[in-house]
Amino acid sequence: MSADKKLIFLAGSTGMVGSAILKYLIDNYPEVRIRAAYYKHTKPFIRHKRISYIYGDIKSEKDCLRMVDGCDAAIMAAANTGGAAAMLSRPWEQADDNVVMNVQLIRALSAKKVRRLVYIGSATLYQDCEIPIKEEALDLNIDPPRPYFGIGWAMRFIEKSCEFWHVQTGIEIAMVRAANIFGPYARFNPLSSNFIPALIRKAEEKQDPFEVWGSPDVSRDVLYSEDFARVIVAMLYNEKIKFDVFNIGSGIKTKVSDVVSWALKYSGHSPSKIGYLADKPTTVKNRVLDCSKAKSLLGWQPQYTTEEAIRKTTEWWTTNRKWWKK
Repeated sequence: MSADKKLIFLAGSTGMVGSAILKYLIDNYPEVRIRAAYYKHTKPFIRHKRISYIYGDIKSEKDCLRMVDGCDAAIMAAANTGGAAAMLSRPWEQADDNVVMNVQLIRALSAKKVRRLVYIGSATLYQDCEIPIKEEALDLNIDPPRPYFGIGWAMRFIEKSCEFWHVQTGIEIAMVRAANIFGPYARFNPLSSNFIPALIRKAEEKQDPFEVWGSPDVSRDVLYSEDFARVIVAMLYNEKIKFDVFNIGSGIKTKVSDVVSWALKYSGHSPSKIGYLADKPTTVKNRVLDCSKAKSLLGWQPQYTTEEAIRKTTEWWTTNRKWWKK
């Protein structure tokens, strides 16, 4: 799909991922117009003449049909997400909400003859694996790890729904199995955020003793939101993709202890004690993605190291924390 004068529907435009995609499209595609959907939690804050905001609930069939009407393509960046505490305390909310949102949106896109969708899912659908896992290694005969059981099976169902609608209607769909994405406009509340924004906020608030949930040797595949936005847009405009799935992450294991070190370094905080709390909610010990498919087929590489991305995110939070409350 060419980028000329297209109208792109962007769900979740006021979230961390959505805002990064929005900024990247506006900065790099001068002919593109974006219909940017938002709902309840955060009002629009990025303004441009080629962005038209639209309010609506993606869980509503009526709202979805209204919002996508006349669009050429769509990016599904809206999701019910959260850190370990949210996932373990009320896991059904993430599972149920994400299924309903995506089913309603895909049905509406198909009904309105929208040609292409980039669906952003999650690597939580994978079974436990100690080595970098490839897309084709997903084994539906093995459950996701217990902490991800609900959301993991929800992600699996959504991918199968995408396949069903592609076969039935021909809608082109690029599916993303995303690693831990972080950056500006993330949730920074330690009670609801993912672990990197939570640690950055604790460091900026000069917490002492400095408390970290879980073990220092837990590792994750993490990626800066700007790098993530670039590859999402690359999928949107790649004519060769008709129906496919991509792991998107750095492909590198990042230990929690390294994140702690960088968060403290760039916030200028030297606590008297760092305490790793084993009794706090955690999920799996290790997860890293093999992202060679995206790098090969899309010509994409992350531009930022994890340390650079933590520095940039810390700088953003320091400057914007007075108004960003999400």
